[in-house]
Order: sequence, then structure tokens, then C-alpha cells
Amino acid sequence: MGKLKSYQEQLQDIVEKGINAAEEQQKKLAAKPFDYAEKLETEVREYSVKGLRKRYTGYSENLFGQLRTLNSRFGNFAAELVAKLEKEAAEGADAVSEAAQDAKKSVTAKKPAARKTAARKAPAAKTETASA
Repeated sequence: MGKLKSYQEQLQDIVEKGINAAEEQQKKLAAKPFDYAEKLETEVREYSVKGLRKRYTGYSENLFGQLRTLNSRFGNFAAELVAKLEKEAAEGADAVSEAAQDAKKSVTAKKPAARKTAARKAPAAKTETASA
């Protein structure tokens, strides 16, 4: 029976070592998130919420200010382009109007005096010959 007792003790030692190894691994794994949280906590304490809000607001105002400036520049560019196109369209309309007036003058100058047309004689009725 001494041998069975020895086997029992060896088996318990093996199980105890397995439990200890599993516990050690679990503690290492469980410690990682806490280590990261503690590190993050100390880094976050360096910045106050008010300071972070102020920085965010500053960045936000800067971004939207730049967008407004860009929109203003685009508006100025578009206004110049529209003015140029309107000027060209007006110049084109003036040219067409002048050409129409010139054409009207030349047609009026070349138009012959009105003549009365002679009445045409009606064509004579054809006589058909009957075949016998």
C-alpha cells in the first residue's frame, strides 16, 4: 500500500504544479489590461478635460475658418467667371443685333418697286375625242 500512497502523492503534486502554472499564466494575462489601464490613467491625468475641450474647440474653429475662406475664394472666382461670361454674352448679342440691322438695311435698299402682275389666262379646256 505504500506504493499506492506514493502514486497518490505524485499525482497530487503533478496536479498542484499544473494548477500553479495555470494560475501564474492567468495572473499574467489578467494583469495586462490593468497595466495598460494604469498607464493610460496616468497619461490622461496629464491633460484636463477643460484643456482637451479648449484644444478641440480651437482646432474646430480653425478648420471651419479655413473652409469659410476657401468658400469665399471660390465665390470670388465664380463671380469673376460669371461677369466675364455675361460680358461676352452681351457683346455677342450686340454683334447679332448690329448684323440684323445691317441685313435689314441691305434688304430694304435692294428691294425693287412693287409691280402689278398680269392676270394669267386660264388654260383652254382640252377636247377629248371619243374612239369608235
